[in-house]
Amino acid sequence: MSGVFDKHYRKYDAWYDQHKFAFLSELEAVKKVLPRTGRGLEIGVGTGRFAASLGITMGIDPARQMLKIARKRGVNTRLGSGEELLFGDKTFDYVLIIITLCFVKNPKKVIAETSRILKKNGRIIIGIIDKESFLGKFYRKKKSAFYKGAKFFSVQEVTDLLKAGGFGRFSYYQTISIFPDIMKSVEQPKKGFSRGGFVVIAGRRTK
Repeated sequence: MSGVFDKHYRKYDAWYDQHKFAFLSELEAVKKVLPRTGRGLEIGVGTGRFAASLGITMGIDPARQMLKIARKRGVNTRLGSGEELLFGDKTFDYVLIIITLCFVKNPKKVIAETSRILKKNGRIIIGIIDKESFLGKFYRKKKSAFYKGAKFFSVQEVTDLLKAGGFGRFSYYQTISIFPDIMKSVEQPKKGFSRGGFVVIAGRRTK
């Protein structure tokens, strides 16, 4: 998938400007579970939109062109994949994975690697387009350049992956109840899931 993102990196980055209110709404949902202190990493940092906006200074991604933009936004980047993280054990206090899970080859290994690099009680924060939501169903049919090779997840599927990977104490926030291209304001996140197209799932490393 990195080839797609390297080829269309400008189109990818422009989406966030063209759908400003959707992006800002997603940020608000992530902020609900983001630790105020500690060292964080974003897996699948892309062009650094989330990391730069949330004060996360470290990111990893397999797409070289995307990382060039992320660096310009002040993110310290590493070229690599979530399945083989280039960091030592218990290095980070929290890890952010936004949308990325649906593009990786081995989600279980990404979760395992995340657990390895997290400190005791470290937090994993995953943002997904819920495949059971109106937005997930739309993207699955649309087959865009980015999503045609994606494997969408439901909230329950991600939760099961996290439980199997040694995570617990979960919390959920949802946002984006209408299509991003018609949003006219920031939508404040709500607890839970089933109504929002974008869902944030947070858990603690328990093993």
